[in-house]
Amino acid sequence: MAGGKETPRQKMIGMMYLVLTALLALNVSKTILDAFVAIEENTQKSNVMQVDRGSEFVSDISNEIASTRGKENAQKLHKLKKVMKQMKQVDQLSASLIQEIDRVKLELLRESGEETTIIKPEDKETIIWEKGKDCRPIRMNLMAVQAKDQYDIPMHILVGDDIKNPTGKGKMIWEHYNNFRSKLIHAVGTYKEGKNSYSVNPKEINSFKDNKDLKRQVAQMLRSSHVNMRDDEEILSSIYMNLTKQERVTQNDIEGVHWIGQTFDHSPLVAALASLSSMQQDILSARSLALAHLKSKVSTGEYSFNSIVGLAYGPEIANSGDEVELNVMMAAFDSDNQPTVTYNGSSFLGSEGKGIIRTKVGSSGEMVLKGTISIKNKSGQVKMEDWTHTVKIMKPQGTISLPQLNVLYKGYNNRVEGVASGYDQTILEGNGVSLSKDGNQHIAKVTTSGKTATIDIYGVNSVSKKKVKLGSFPFRVMILPNPDFFFGAAEEGGKISPLEKNLFSRYKNSPLDAKFTILNWELSLSSAPKPEKGKGNHLSDDATRLLRQGKSGTIVNIKMDYVGPDQIVRKKLASFVL
Repeated sequence: MAGGKETPRQKMIGMMYLVLTALLALNVSKTILDAFVAIEENTQKSNVMQVDRGSEFVSDISNEIASTRGKENAQKLHKLKKVMKQMKQVDQLSASLIQEIDRVKLELLRESGEETTIIKPEDKETIIWEKGKDCRPIRMNLMAVQAKDQYDIPMHILVGDDIKNPTGKGKMIWEHYNNFRSKLIHAVGTYKEGKNSYSVNPKEINSFKDNKDLKRQVAQMLRSSHVNMRDDEEILSSIYMNLTKQERVTQNDIEGVHWIGQTFDHSPLVAALASLSSMQQDILSARSLALAHLKSKVSTGEYSFNSIVGLAYGPEIANSGDEVELNVMMAAFDSDNQPTVTYNGSSFLGSEGKGIIRTKVGSSGEMVLKGTISIKNKSGQVKMEDWTHTVKIMKPQGTISLPQLNVLYKGYNNRVEGVASGYDQTILEGNGVSLSKDGNQHIAKVTTSGKTATIDIYGVNSVSKKKVKLGSFPFRVMILPNPDFFFGAAEEGGKISPLEKNLFSRYKNSPLDAKFTILNWELSLSSAPKPEKGKGNHLSDDATRLLRQGKSGTIVNIKMDYVGPDQIVRKKLASFVL
């Protein structure tokens, strides 16, 4: 085509060749389009998971409000309702922006000639599988989209004619996304607690050199507000950073390109929809973080239990002149807030949630020990309860001490101690539980499928061979509680190192000594399209490489199947922050 005289036919062939070349250059390969569809599908699944995770926190507080009664719990109920009010603010903000982005998605599809009125769950030929509701986005099937490579309409609706200064829906989404970021940290960080008032004055930070510079700017913004730095600084910083995007970038040697222009410029329809779903994922992840933080303020707030009672336990039988030891404690305790115990006119500060009293008993009859135990709530007010404990003296009687209190756990080696005072031999027999001797203790294994089991204690005189039943003790039968999960040294919700490989689970604050094994795991990043899977307690090299790709502040989700000594396979979703 470069030289010589051409016939009309040759000129026509040359023109068709140029047109065909241009069309091929503009055409997006099916493989790439299918990759965007796969990314969108994984993002939608992750979004559903984040919606459910956040809603569980709201449900927990709602149930706590419903079960909190009585004048003694009035202060706790007030705080629960205050936290619920904050949670509703978070949900309203999140739902508003999620639904707005859904409306833009539907507009893109309609303008591209796609069918959006038909809803058929799991139908391969239908685009819309489920309607969106509240914070839950519309469930879409992009494989059914016909105009996957359509880019004119997304460009027109979201960007306009200038990638530096987007117009229309793209500009609206950008503004509302940044407003959501400001309103969200204001809703989480603005409240009253006792005599103290805290507030956040958000500023728009959309320009930064790197994550370190962004973190510095966010910290400066928070410190210039009246933020509860001890309790809220880290979570407010994480939420803000996770929702922050660089507004201006250099793209193809063009400086000052807006994020909307960079993201949606000549973006195929399915890619534009996937990018919008990714924005929804950022919103829902921030919602989950915010709701988890608000819930933690109640579960570690006034008290971490519904009612507060004084508890004293120790031997119920003593011989004359013996020294007895009592453990006096709250039914549950906070290691950072120790109780004050009073007995016999004096008071002292306990440790590890309890106070230990030692005293000598009298010669006969029974001895009643009593006093008070008190603890301060987070507002500084004192909650006081009476405690009492009776010691019977010189009366043959059996007593059972179960280290894990009055519960027998299924599939677990429960350690049981029994003493028959006045007899030189002690025999334990179970109903619904098997007992085997282990030194001075017994191992109790639950055999019943019911909710209770009993252990009978007998005293035996080795000389007369007389066997006397001294008591029958009922125990509740329960399954083992779920353990806490750790990524290296970081607890769930904490900050992790991208170099860490070890996952494990254990009880953090429990006398139970149960071993849990992680069977398999699936690790995903909020910024990565594809999760990594593996087995056991150690991450694979591929998972480690995925972590290293994540930026500081990225949410890391790990789904796990694990099993304990009761052989029950359980599931867990844990989130951490890079």
